[in-house]
Formats: sequence, structure tokens, C-alpha cells
Amino acid sequence: MENMIAVARVSKLFGQADTGGLAISLYTTFPEDFDPQEDPLFVEIGSLAVPLYMDSFERRGVSGANVRFADFDNTRRAEELIGKELFVEECVEEDDDEFYMEDLIGFRVEAGELRGEITDFYDSEMNPLFGVDFGQGERLIPAAEEFIAQIDFDKGIIRMVLPEGLMEL
Repeated sequence: MENMIAVARVSKLFGQADTGGLAISLYTTFPEDFDPQEDPLFVEIGSLAVPLYMDSFERRGVSGANVRFADFDNTRRAEELIGKELFVEECVEEDDDEFYMEDLIGFRVEAGELRGEITDFYDSEMNPLFGVDFGQGERLIPAAEEFIAQIDFDKGIIRMVLPEGLMEL
């Protein structure tokens, strides 16, 4: 089960007759911020990751919990899970703020009244430049943070504030 982390094992039935309650042993990998009302646990059934949503989840110390899963609501169904490992999806944090300037090639540019498109990026440590076509051929604009007012990745638009005189020949 790719991108899954084993976090618990189903130990035994727990609770009153025919309620489907189970006692589970939690591993040290069980996430502290786990929200049983929002996050499912997963079990492998026939090489598929099957989500298990909970009707109840009650911690029992550091390494245990009592649960009732929504679709395993009777003893016969709950017994199917005894001995099985439970998993959560591995949380891969992505830095949404990270991108490469080359990623902006093809973006539309709005700079005051000017409208154009980024056609190229010239990488230089001293002075990185965008090649921007405003309809009269490519113009070189410094790829400087102070000139970029906003980047809309969803719409492919970059709004720039250019200093006076930069666009003059």
C-alpha cells in the first residue's frame, strides 16, 4: 500500500455484544493530530486500501484505543478485522510557495496598460531577465521581486509594477 504508514493493529472485540466494537493497539507512528471525525484509517483487503470511517474512537492510554467502524457495525463483520494492520495516508508536505522562474514562461503579463506574454527567461546571477512580448517584439524586463506585484498560477497571469521609463526605447 503505497504512501501509507502502519499505525495500529486490531487486537480483539471490545464492548457489548453485537456492537462491532474493537480494541486496537496503537503504534508509535500513530499521528498525534489524528482527527477520527475527519480522517479515516485504512485496512488492506485484497491488496486494496479500504478506508474505515469511525462511528466512535476513544483513546485508552498511550498505546490503545477502542473504535467502532461505520461499515463494521456488528460482531460478525468486526471479527473480519481482528489481526489486521491499520494505516493512515503518509502526509507529504509540499511547499506551495516554491517555483522556478522558468515556470512563468507562457504567463500573460499585465503591467499598467501594457498586456503581453512571457516568452523566455534568461538566468543570470547578476541580472535575471524575463523576455516579454508586448506586441512589438521581445522586451527584457528584470525578473526582480520588487517588479512582481502578484502571480496567479491558476489563471496564468503575472501582474507587474514597472518603474517609469523602463519600457521606453
